[in-house]
Amino acid sequence: MRFVDRYPIIVTPRLRECRDFWLGLNFGVVFEASWFVLLQAEGESATLAFMHPDHPSAPPGPETFSGKGMCLELQVEDAAAACDEALAAGLPVTYPLTREPFGQLRFGFHDPSGLWVDVVEQVEPAEGFWDPYMAA
Repeated sequence: MRFVDRYPIIVTPRLRECRDFWLGLNFGVVFEASWFVLLQAEGESATLAFMHPDHPSAPPGPETFSGKGMCLELQVEDAAAACDEALAAGLPVTYPLTREPFGQLRFGFHDPSGLWVDVVEQVEPAEGFWDPYMAA
């Protein structure tokens, strides 16, 4: 199977709020209708879509997103600078910048649909952290 693109579709009635939120994170609108918004990060290969739950084109199965069981990882080169930018922009950062022993510097927040956004920078893990998890 050869893919042209791949992206999650978050089913939510809060299309406009989600669009505006992600526009503030340097995503741009690729396609927009009353029932669907397709966004793509500027100069990046990150694509994200939001669809209203009442539209008849909804694929089988997706209920309105509850905010549970999914997160979107946004990997950055400098998490401290990204966190400063997020706070300055008024984003609702609820997980403060934290150096994790497993090798990430990260912070996080929810978007208007309830999607957890985890912004991470890969860093050296604490010495020996991964040793118990390595396969023999």
